[in-house]
Amino acid sequence: MKTLMALRHVDFEDLGELEPLFTQAGMSIQYLDATRASLAEVDPLEADVMVVLGGPMGVYEAARYPYLQDEIRILKHRIEGGRPTLGICLGAQLIAAAVGANVFPGGSQEIGWAPIVLSDAGRQGPLACLGGTQAGPAPLVLHWHGDTFDLPPGATRLASTSTYENQAFSIGRHVLALQFHLEVQPGAIDTWIEGNKDQLAALGISPESLRVHRNVVSPDAAHQVMSAWLAGFARD
Repeated sequence: MKTLMALRHVDFEDLGELEPLFTQAGMSIQYLDATRASLAEVDPLEADVMVVLGGPMGVYEAARYPYLQDEIRILKHRIEGGRPTLGICLGAQLIAAAVGANVFPGGSQEIGWAPIVLSDAGRQGPLACLGGTQAGPAPLVLHWHGDTFDLPPGATRLASTSTYENQAFSIGRHVLALQFHLEVQPGAIDTWIEGNKDQLAALGISPESLRVHRNVVSPDAAHQVMSAWLAGFARD
Protein backbone atom coordinates (compact mmCIF):
# COMPACT_ATOMS: atom_id res chain seq x y z
CA MET A 1 0.00 0.00 0.00
CA LYS A 2 1.25 3.48 -0.86
CA THR A 3 1.73 5.99 1.94
CA LEU A 4 0.67 9.61 2.24
CA MET A 5 2.12 11.88 4.91
CA ALA A 6 0.15 15.03 5.73
CA LEU A 7 2.01 17.76 7.63
CA ARG A 8 -0.58 19.64 9.70
CA HIS A 9 -0.19 22.97 11.53
CA VAL A 10 -3.62 23.47 13.12
CA ASP A 11 -6.12 20.74 13.95
CA PHE A 12 -9.01 22.02 11.82
CA GLU A 13 -6.94 22.38 8.65
CA ASP A 14 -6.75 18.75 7.57
CA LEU A 15 -7.15 16.86 4.29
CA GLY A 16 -10.91 17.27 4.57
CA GLU A 17 -12.67 16.45 1.33
CA LEU A 18 -9.46 15.10 -0.19
CA GLU A 19 -8.93 12.38 2.42
CA PRO A 20 -11.47 9.88 1.00
CA LEU A 21 -10.04 10.40 -2.47
CA PHE A 22 -6.52 9.50 -1.34
CA THR A 23 -7.88 6.53 0.59
CA GLN A 24 -9.76 5.30 -2.49
CA ALA A 25 -6.51 5.65 -4.44
CA GLY A 26 -5.04 3.01 -2.13
CA MET A 27 -3.02 5.24 0.16
CA SER A 28 -2.44 4.81 3.87
CA ILE A 29 -2.67 8.26 5.45
CA GLN A 30 -0.51 9.45 8.33
CA TYR A 31 -0.88 12.90 9.89
CA LEU A 32 2.18 14.49 11.40
CA ASP A 33 1.61 17.59 13.54
CA ALA A 34 4.46 19.84 12.49
CA THR A 35 4.17 21.98 15.63
CA ARG A 36 4.76 19.00 17.94
CA ALA A 37 6.55 16.29 15.98
CA SER A 38 10.30 15.79 15.67
CA LEU A 39 10.64 16.64 12.00
CA ALA A 40 14.40 16.06 12.11
CA GLU A 41 13.59 12.34 12.20
CA VAL A 42 11.41 12.42 9.06
CA ASP A 43 12.86 10.78 5.96
CA PRO A 44 11.99 13.32 3.24
CA LEU A 45 11.75 10.67 0.53
CA GLU A 46 9.94 7.89 2.36
CA ALA A 47 6.27 8.81 1.83
CA ASP A 48 4.92 8.13 -1.65
CA VAL A 49 2.95 11.40 -1.46
CA MET A 50 3.37 14.32 0.93
CA VAL A 51 0.75 17.02 1.53
CA VAL A 52 1.72 20.15 3.47
CA LEU A 53 -1.40 21.84 4.83
CA GLY A 54 -2.23 25.41 5.82
CA GLY A 55 -1.67 27.40 8.98
CA PRO A 56 -1.60 30.97 10.30
CA MET A 57 2.17 31.33 10.59
CA GLY A 58 4.38 32.98 7.99
CA VAL A 59 7.30 31.26 6.27
CA TYR A 60 9.49 34.23 7.27
CA GLU A 61 8.71 33.62 10.99
CA ALA A 62 11.15 30.73 11.41
CA ALA A 63 12.67 32.33 14.51
CA ARG A 64 9.29 32.05 16.19
CA TYR A 65 8.36 28.74 14.56
CA PRO A 66 11.64 26.84 14.08
CA TYR A 67 9.92 23.75 12.66
CA LEU A 68 9.32 25.73 9.45
CA GLN A 69 13.00 25.36 8.58
CA ASP A 70 12.68 21.60 9.00
CA GLU A 71 9.70 21.60 6.64
CA ILE A 72 11.61 23.63 4.06
CA ARG A 73 14.50 21.15 4.29
CA ILE A 74 12.13 18.19 3.85
CA LEU A 75 10.44 19.82 0.87
CA LYS A 76 13.74 20.73 -0.77
CA HIS A 77 14.84 17.09 -0.66
CA ARG A 78 11.48 15.83 -1.94
CA ILE A 79 11.38 18.24 -4.85
CA GLU A 80 14.97 17.49 -5.81
CA GLY A 81 14.13 13.79 -5.56
CA GLY A 82 11.09 14.08 -7.82
CA ARG A 83 8.71 12.88 -5.10
CA PRO A 84 5.00 13.79 -5.39
CA THR A 85 4.29 16.77 -3.16
CA LEU A 86 1.19 18.94 -2.70
CA GLY A 87 1.16 22.24 -0.82
CA ILE A 88 -2.00 24.05 0.29
CA CYS A 89 -1.84 27.71 1.42
CA LEU A 90 1.07 27.77 3.91
CA GLY A 91 2.18 24.52 2.27
CA ALA A 92 2.38 26.26 -1.11
CA GLN A 93 4.41 29.06 0.44
CA LEU A 94 6.80 26.55 2.02
CA ILE A 95 7.28 24.84 -1.34
CA ALA A 96 8.05 28.22 -2.90
CA ALA A 97 10.63 28.92 -0.20
CA ALA A 98 12.16 25.46 -0.58
CA VAL A 99 13.03 26.15 -4.20
CA GLY A 100 14.41 29.61 -3.59
CA ALA A 101 11.46 31.99 -4.01
CA ASN A 102 10.83 34.95 -1.74
CA VAL A 103 7.76 34.63 0.53
CA PHE A 104 6.45 37.83 2.07
CA PRO A 105 3.38 39.58 3.53
CA GLY A 106 1.04 40.76 0.82
CA GLY A 107 -0.69 44.10 0.65
CA SER A 108 -4.01 42.77 1.90
CA GLN A 109 -5.75 39.78 3.41
CA GLU A 110 -7.52 37.65 0.81
CA ILE A 111 -10.26 35.89 2.77
CA GLY A 112 -13.51 34.63 1.29
CA TRP A 113 -14.97 32.94 -1.76
CA ALA A 114 -13.71 34.08 -5.16
CA PRO A 115 -12.82 32.49 -8.50
CA ILE A 116 -9.32 31.99 -9.81
CA VAL A 117 -8.17 32.89 -13.32
CA LEU A 118 -6.32 30.04 -14.98
CA SER A 119 -3.26 30.58 -17.14
CA ASP A 120 -2.94 28.71 -20.43
CA ALA A 121 -0.96 26.03 -18.58
CA GLY A 122 -3.60 25.95 -15.84
CA ARG A 123 -6.37 25.30 -18.38
CA GLN A 124 -4.42 22.34 -19.72
CA GLY A 125 -3.55 20.77 -16.36
CA PRO A 126 -5.17 19.40 -13.19
CA LEU A 127 -6.95 22.69 -12.40
CA ALA A 128 -8.87 22.76 -15.69
CA CYS A 129 -12.26 22.16 -14.07
CA LEU A 130 -11.85 25.35 -11.98
CA GLY A 131 -11.85 27.62 -15.03
CA GLY A 132 -14.90 29.25 -16.53
CA THR A 133 -16.47 27.87 -19.70
CA GLN A 134 -19.19 28.89 -22.12
CA ALA A 135 -21.52 26.77 -20.00
CA GLY A 136 -20.91 28.84 -16.88
CA PRO A 137 -18.53 31.03 -14.85
CA ALA A 138 -15.56 29.74 -12.90
CA PRO A 139 -16.58 28.28 -9.53
CA LEU A 140 -15.70 30.13 -6.35
CA VAL A 141 -12.87 28.71 -4.21
CA LEU A 142 -12.01 29.54 -0.60
CA HIS A 143 -9.12 31.94 -0.04
CA TRP A 144 -7.67 32.53 3.42
CA HIS A 145 -4.25 34.13 3.34
CA GLY A 146 -2.35 37.40 3.53
CA ASP A 147 1.09 36.21 2.42
CA THR A 148 2.28 35.71 -1.11
CA PHE A 149 5.45 34.74 -2.98
CA ASP A 150 7.42 35.24 -6.16
CA LEU A 151 6.99 32.57 -8.79
CA PRO A 152 9.75 30.04 -8.01
CA PRO A 153 12.53 29.37 -10.51
CA GLY A 154 11.51 26.57 -12.85
CA ALA A 155 7.85 26.72 -11.80
CA THR A 156 4.83 27.17 -14.06
CA ARG A 157 2.12 29.60 -12.97
CA LEU A 158 -1.30 27.93 -13.12
CA ALA A 159 -3.67 30.51 -11.62
CA SER A 160 -4.00 34.10 -10.41
CA THR A 161 -6.55 36.47 -8.92
CA SER A 162 -6.86 40.25 -9.16
CA THR A 163 -5.33 40.45 -5.67
CA TYR A 164 -2.40 38.07 -6.02
CA GLU A 165 -0.71 36.96 -9.21
CA ASN A 166 0.61 33.65 -7.90
CA GLN A 167 -2.31 31.49 -6.74
CA ALA A 168 -1.10 28.14 -8.00
CA PHE A 169 1.99 26.71 -9.62
CA SER A 170 3.52 23.40 -10.58
CA ILE A 171 7.04 22.10 -10.86
CA GLY A 172 7.04 19.28 -13.38
CA ARG A 173 4.21 16.81 -12.84
CA HIS A 174 5.13 15.95 -9.29
CA VAL A 175 4.75 19.22 -7.42
CA LEU A 176 1.49 21.16 -7.12
CA ALA A 177 1.13 24.27 -4.95
CA LEU A 178 -2.25 25.91 -4.25
CA GLN A 179 -2.76 29.14 -2.30
CA PHE A 180 -6.48 28.44 -2.06
CA HIS A 181 -8.42 25.66 -0.33
CA LEU A 182 -10.15 22.83 -2.17
CA GLU A 183 -10.21 20.56 0.85
CA VAL A 184 -12.90 22.26 2.95
CA GLN A 185 -15.75 19.81 3.56
CA PRO A 186 -19.45 20.75 3.57
CA GLY A 187 -20.16 22.44 6.88
CA ALA A 188 -16.50 22.68 7.90
CA ILE A 189 -16.40 26.42 7.28
CA ASP A 190 -17.96 26.92 10.72
CA THR A 191 -14.90 25.30 12.31
CA TRP A 192 -12.65 27.63 10.32
CA ILE A 193 -14.70 30.63 11.40
CA GLU A 194 -14.42 29.62 15.05
CA GLY A 195 -10.69 28.95 14.78
CA ASN A 196 -10.07 32.36 13.18
CA LYS A 197 -12.75 34.46 14.91
CA ASP A 198 -10.27 37.00 16.32
CA GLN A 199 -8.72 37.56 12.89
CA LEU A 200 -12.13 37.97 11.25
CA ALA A 201 -13.26 40.42 13.92
CA ALA A 202 -10.08 42.49 13.55
CA LEU A 203 -10.57 42.67 9.78
CA GLY A 204 -14.27 43.39 10.00
CA ILE A 205 -15.20 40.30 7.98
CA SER A 206 -18.67 38.96 8.68
CA PRO A 207 -18.84 35.20 9.30
CA GLU A 208 -22.06 35.18 7.29
CA SER A 209 -20.14 36.30 4.21
CA LEU A 210 -18.21 33.03 4.47
CA ARG A 211 -21.19 30.83 5.31
CA VAL A 212 -23.32 32.05 2.42
CA HIS A 213 -21.12 30.33 -0.16
CA ARG A 214 -20.57 27.16 1.83
CA ASN A 215 -18.88 24.45 -0.25
CA VAL A 216 -19.16 26.39 -3.51
CA VAL A 217 -16.53 24.14 -5.04
CA SER A 218 -18.20 20.77 -5.02
CA PRO A 219 -16.43 17.65 -3.78
CA ASP A 220 -16.58 16.43 -7.39
CA ALA A 221 -14.44 19.37 -8.56
CA ALA A 222 -11.91 18.87 -5.77
CA HIS A 223 -11.71 15.19 -6.66
CA GLN A 224 -11.26 15.99 -10.35
CA VAL A 225 -8.28 18.20 -9.56
CA MET A 226 -6.58 15.66 -7.32
CA SER A 227 -7.37 12.70 -9.57
CA ALA A 228 -5.84 14.52 -12.53
CA TRP A 229 -2.75 15.41 -10.50
CA LEU A 230 -2.30 11.84 -9.26
CA ALA A 231 -2.75 10.46 -12.76
CA GLY A 232 -0.17 12.91 -14.12
CA PHE A 233 2.77 11.38 -12.29
CA ALA A 234 1.45 7.81 -12.00
CA ARG A 235 2.82 7.19 -15.51
CA ASP A 236 6.39 7.98 -14.46
